[in-house]
Amino acid sequence: MKKLIAIVLCVILTLTMAGCGTKGTPLKKLQKAGKLVIATSPDFPPFESLSGDGKVEGIEIDILEIVCKELGVTLEIQQMDFDSVLPGVQAGKYDMGVSGISVTEKRQKNVLFTEPYCLAAQAIVVKEGSPITGKADLTGKTVSVQTGTTAESFCMENGYTVNAYAANNDAQSAVLQGKVDAWVIDDLTAADMVKTYNAQGGDQLVILDEAMTTEPYAFAMAFGSEDTIAKINTILEGMLADGTIAEIFQKYEAPFTSPLKG
Repeated sequence: MKKLIAIVLCVILTLTMAGCGTKGTPLKKLQKAGKLVIATSPDFPPFESLSGDGKVEGIEIDILEIVCKELGVTLEIQQMDFDSVLPGVQAGKYDMGVSGISVTEKRQKNVLFTEPYCLAAQAIVVKEGSPITGKADLTGKTVSVQTGTTAESFCMENGYTVNAYAANNDAQSAVLQGKVDAWVIDDLTAADMVKTYNAQGGDQLVILDEAMTTEPYAFAMAFGSEDTIAKINTILEGMLADGTIAEIFQKYEAPFTSPLKG
């Protein structure tokens, strides 16, 4: 009887351990499949956006094209709302989450992250002429953010009244229509979207000098992808050291802050 129980427990343990690893993407599994399937929300220029013919392009796409070439695989892109990206990766539906994702302790409990490839900040955007000139002026005010972002969690955790939208375009419109007092969004995307909007004329948007917070950007994968992460980290480190990533940012006319120390 004891022997039978031991055998049953062994089978259960084996199945459990096997199940734990199925959601990740080990390097051998990735290379056997021949492709890296990424989940992204392409409404985040200059990191991801749609070209005129509907193709996803941007800084992170260019970086990953090089990474995939080094890994010997092709890049496959799946589009969705931002708040579906990390849950999809965690569930094993996609190999990697790629949407200007900030590394946070909360997210690290659910997914693995590569080493950061750049540092970004959360910017505050207001209509020209707004009495809001800095973070202190947001007390008691309402801000718009994109759902599922660190802008949303930071603002909520710090007691701001938050209106969350699935798309950044809607969060921007909320400021312009007076539904909110300010819009909080990653600085490089703010610069791109505000520049595009202001060029049309009419009411102008202003990015305040003071940022909400600074945070690192990285790529997310499910647990079980540790050796793939290690390989990608080596590739990213080389791209940072030789200036490749800086050149990609320059291509998109975006300022670059390296995460490398020194």
